[in-house]
Amino acid sequence: MTTTDMSGQAQSEPTAQAPAGQVSRGGLAQRLNWLRAGVLGANDGIVSVAAIVVGVAGATSQQGPILAAGAAGLIGGAISMALGEYVSVSSQSDSQRALIRREEEALRTDPQGRLESLRTAYEARGLSPETARAVAEELSAKDALAAQLSARYNIDEEEIASPWHAALASALAFTLGALLPLLSILLLPAGLRIPVTFAVVLTALAATGALGAWIGGAKAPRAAVRVVIGGAVALGATFLIGSLLGQSGVV
Repeated sequence: MTTTDMSGQAQSEPTAQAPAGQVSRGGLAQRLNWLRAGVLGANDGIVSVAAIVVGVAGATSQQGPILAAGAAGLIGGAISMALGEYVSVSSQSDSQRALIRREEEALRTDPQGRLESLRTAYEARGLSPETARAVAEELSAKDALAAQLSARYNIDEEEIASPWHAALASALAFTLGALLPLLSILLLPAGLRIPVTFAVVLTALAATGALGAWIGGAKAPRAAVRVVIGGAVALGATFLIGSLLGQSGVV
């Protein structure tokens, strides 16, 4: 069967395979969101630890304090990111599981009513009443719960994110980002530490900003410039404060 879309073009009406495609698109979107979160986590690691080590390097040229401050910032930041991600994903997954339990109960107590709700959901997407009913009945016969979750909530019961996986991924992304400025400032001679670390950090921020924008469908150059400016301000401010403290004899 064919229908006419809003632009007037004829197209085939979705069959029972349509929801599978929607789940695939939803799964792809979820993976892209995870990738974008990883990029942002690495970006946070770069900026926060770079600001710490540059600030300390502005106050002293000794490697010991720089290493101690950088390691503390890396470990504390990674744990903080992991905890935040764990709490956030736990709340989301708890809500999704509660919704799944409600749908399971509704299917047990009122299967016909849920079938009608599913048919209505497909009609709202543009299917004819006859096709919507056929799709709803066919999918419900195969897996009623999966059909309800996919069509009405865009949820796949098997793709609920693990809070532990999210926490570990966030901590890893932050750590990888944080290692870049930490290693840069520790491995370079004293005279080159600050300028080369600035260059390395700002280049990395431009790359992560552009990648994050590309994943999100935004303009990469604008995002890269925005992130670089923010990072430069953070590095400049901490270096200035560290230099003033070093010159005053406080450090």
